[in-house]
Amino acid sequence: MKVLVTGAAGFIGSYMVKALLKEAYEVVGLDSINSYYDKHLKYARLEESGINHGEIKKNQFMTSQLYPKYRFIRLDLTDKTDIKELFQNEKFDIVINLAAQAGVRYSLENPYAYVKSNILGFLNILENCRYNGIKHLLYASSSSVYGMNSHIPYMETDFTDTPISIYAATKKTDELMAYSYSKLYGVPTTGLRFFTVYGPWGRPDMAPFLFLKSILEGTPIKVFNHGELSRDFTYIDDIVKGVMQMVARPSIEEIPYRIYNIGNSTPVNLMDFISVIEKVTGKTAIKEMKEMQPGDVYCTYADTTHLKQDFGYTPSVPIQVGIQEFYEWYMRYYYKTNVSII
Repeated sequence: MKVLVTGAAGFIGSYMVKALLKEAYEVVGLDSINSYYDKHLKYARLEESGINHGEIKKNQFMTSQLYPKYRFIRLDLTDKTDIKELFQNEKFDIVINLAAQAGVRYSLENPYAYVKSNILGFLNILENCRYNGIKHLLYASSSSVYGMNSHIPYMETDFTDTPISIYAATKKTDELMAYSYSKLYGVPTTGLRFFTVYGPWGRPDMAPFLFLKSILEGTPIKVFNHGELSRDFTYIDDIVKGVMQMVARPSIEEIPYRIYNIGNSTPVNLMDFISVIEKVTGKTAIKEMKEMQPGDVYCTYADTTHLKQDFGYTPSVPIQVGIQEFYEWYMRYYYKTNVSII
């Protein structure tokens, strides 16, 4: 089967490409390679899958030097004409949409980027899935959709109509749009509510990366709400394992629409999380205590009962192991290869 992975130069997307290739899928990776964060990191992820970044040109396919069944194309999901042509020419069986404008805090500064990428771009995906007989569309949602929900742990049946950031609002919109296409046109869709994914090749705008970088460099880290926060940190391998179990198994319900939490189900207090990084690095964090930030929530905690019942999902990587792996990658990539750190 042929699979389209959007956001293929991104954190989760780059891992999904390699996991699919290991299972002998034919894969097309797509990414706009925008400048939201360090492009060098995105290009390095592509290099890991055999795509020579020096040869990347917009709207032109490149075949991997490592995986004959992998091709990459630089395209923007919001380009209606190009995306339509891609779907018509390639005849995909499955689409995994991981492309998005990410980041809660940046959405407060540039909301237009989120509406364009996360809503208009996703609409282009839905329309082309509708007209090209896609067997299964999996797409990235977010734990952020729970917003002001006070029920802990978060369950898929919880109220999600109080998002507290534009980012969260766009992800909730994606879920509603997906339901409409499943109901009206029978497009099988599966929404994935990710919970604070971290690990090697992770995003540099997220807390694990920011904290590790600052602790290693001896610069202050910003500890919001004076450390009275907790997050359901989920290691990348557990995420990929869970998504791979779903890829070839779309819903067979009358309305083929599903939503799943995918997290570790073990929230970690922010101060404890910092302590783990201190232990792994052998360095002490310089903490700069801050008030609660707009768009933040006090706790994220995934109830993954639904995913376990349907697919046997069981996360297995504890935070201590995950941070050790992340630290070792960080040292290899940034210190031993002399890559500049932004």
